[in-house]
Amino acid sequence: MKMSFRWYGDSDPVTLEYIRQIPGMYSIVSAIYDIPVGEVWDEGSIAALVKKVEDAGLKLDVIESVPVHEDIKLGKPSRDRYLANYCQTIRNLAKYGIKVICYNFMPVFDWLRSDLDYKLDDNSSALIFRQAEVDAMNPRTSDLSLPGWDSSYTKDGLNKLLDEYKDIDADKLWENFAYFLNAIIPVCDEVDMKMAIHPDDPPWPIFGLPRIITGADSYDKMIEICPSINNGFTVCTGSLGASPANDLPAIIRKYGDRAHFIHLRNIKITDDHCFEESAHLSSCGSLDMYEIMKAMSEIGFDMYVRPDHGRMIWGEKGRPGYGLFDRALGATYINGLWEAIDKNAKAGGKA
Repeated sequence: MKMSFRWYGDSDPVTLEYIRQIPGMYSIVSAIYDIPVGEVWDEGSIAALVKKVEDAGLKLDVIESVPVHEDIKLGKPSRDRYLANYCQTIRNLAKYGIKVICYNFMPVFDWLRSDLDYKLDDNSSALIFRQAEVDAMNPRTSDLSLPGWDSSYTKDGLNKLLDEYKDIDADKLWENFAYFLNAIIPVCDEVDMKMAIHPDDPPWPIFGLPRIITGADSYDKMIEICPSINNGFTVCTGSLGASPANDLPAIIRKYGDRAHFIHLRNIKITDDHCFEESAHLSSCGSLDMYEIMKAMSEIGFDMYVRPDHGRMIWGEKGRPGYGLFDRALGATYINGLWEAIDKNAKAGGKA
């Protein structure tokens, strides 16, 4: 298991220096944020990012993420140009030692929450999702400011994009996703790049838009479309775990050879389609982190993990879900669990 940490570049208040001081930290997960979606990531920008991370005493093996242009998801005629650009970006990243690309195929929005600063009982603040509150939002008329919102959209541009998705149901989105996979995975096979799709977050439709990467059935369908081992997954325990139908240890045991990246975090399910993001400990939420990591040990997991969304604690202010303190605590907890499970397994005991 290789411990990593998400870093949002020079504008991130969590510096590489601070991240380096977390015990057991191996690598950085980052991206290039000033290149428009759909354009090629040039070698100079990639080389500069790799050097900055390595100069801080860390590695840059995982990119999260290379965004997929909406024209590809919509299946528009322009998608072939954007797919050619995506393939060239894969080649460029491989040239500079990148081993895994995390990405998603969620229409319009990335991960979505109804509140970014919800006060928990201990007076920390966390991200939460309440279905009724999301249902009351209207992305066409509201001034939403959410992590999954692309602020580059004008109101007219967003409304036009939502109109274009009126004819895209889950079957059509799967068709367009298959086209994407069949275009990029042969390039990944050439350069030995692992693609790791992030599950939809939350794993159900929002604002009438389809979401298709929601659990084991989705993974089966992906493998059927494109059986290459480079066609893999980011197993995000918080995203998949929001649905009680997802047995996370079973998913890891079944698809472990394709789990190129794992996001480890806990959530507390509070109602149907409602959850709070909690501290990482099993006792703080609805997920058994010990059993999840025990499954990772059983399959001999040796790829990348990172502590995912953290609470804001100890007065910290910053990017919602991506402060330093709680994610650092999460990394330490994860490393402690892993050491105990690993030593017990090597001693022949029962974890």
